[in-house]
Amino acid sequence: MSYRNLVEHPGPKKLLALDGGGIRGVITLEVLQRIESMLAQQLGAGDTFVLADYFDYIGGTSTGAVIAAGLAKGLRVGQLMDLYVARGAEMFDKASLLHQYHYRYDAERLKGLLQDVLGKDTTFGSEDLKTLLLMVLRNATTDSPWPLSNNPRARYNDPARADNNLNIPLWQLVRASTAVPVYFPPEVVTVGPREFVFVDGGVTMYNNPAFQLFLMATLDEYRLAWAATESDLLVVSVGTGMSPKADDHLRPGDMNLLFNISSMPAALMYAALNEQDLLCRVFGRCRHGAPIDREVGDLMQGEGLLKDRLFSYVRYNAELSRRGLDELGLSDVVAENVQKLDSVQYIGDLRRVGRAVALDVTPEHFDGFLQAAP
Repeated sequence: MSYRNLVEHPGPKKLLALDGGGIRGVITLEVLQRIESMLAQQLGAGDTFVLADYFDYIGGTSTGAVIAAGLAKGLRVGQLMDLYVARGAEMFDKASLLHQYHYRYDAERLKGLLQDVLGKDTTFGSEDLKTLLLMVLRNATTDSPWPLSNNPRARYNDPARADNNLNIPLWQLVRASTAVPVYFPPEVVTVGPREFVFVDGGVTMYNNPAFQLFLMATLDEYRLAWAATESDLLVVSVGTGMSPKADDHLRPGDMNLLFNISSMPAALMYAALNEQDLLCRVFGRCRHGAPIDREVGDLMQGEGLLKDRLFSYVRYNAELSRRGLDELGLSDVVAENVQKLDSVQYIGDLRRVGRAVALDVTPEHFDGFLQAAP
């Protein structure tokens, strides 16, 4: 069944939001593998069950966009895991010395990999997609975030428009969403009569796209306008791990120009990730999630600002600090090895982190939404 059938189909809607984080997407995949297995059992589904049979709308940023697009195509989580494990090194193919002043990794092998998995001729509006799909990019030409959806009602998905986004190759939008500055070159995408330079959506406020996904599913302006109540809408958000750079020995004199240039992007992305999570817990009813901080806690109790919440919310993630790994029972995993976006040689440790997080997944988190998509 095409994703277009989901737009007007009645009943509760299930949304899946996937963070950016490079090769740490392996953590996300381990959690998703547990969700896929649990849902198949709860729904009495057979071996052919995929997450696209359950979720109505899947959104992702950067590596989350890779996974989201694969899931929307109907791939099993195991197929995507095999892709990351077997071909992860191809995703991070060292750039030539001539180009390393601009970026560390060449994008040609990643481009070929995405074309192999998603289909070279598959467009963003392809009938092959089984769910609605959101991907977050940053348009460097216009200096603006571009959260793109294949919602057929959306303003810029009108077939009469020359710049109809649904005509863009799916692999190219995914590649653009993964174009992390410093790591990969930008992606130039032709949209109607214009060309735009795109970089990774993780350098916007939506490296965690959960709240934006909720907005695009419910706001009238996005022309989908699904019902926004905690019994009508479930948002499941899966992270790639947080890595706060706490340093008890930092002194003001250490914060030179090079320090600030190297640390500010990560600091802003970490703050944005937490803000998106906080917004989901304030406007949604949080069913599961680690504490935001020591002041607000996990916001799973009390009424907060709203007596009637706008959606039900579940968040799975890990803290990749020494303390966080110890709490997961992974005292032998070196924190620095699993914090980097390109730690391909430590995929085994990343998988262990993901499996530890996946232990939190229970059917109770999905109560009231245990029915397959139409």
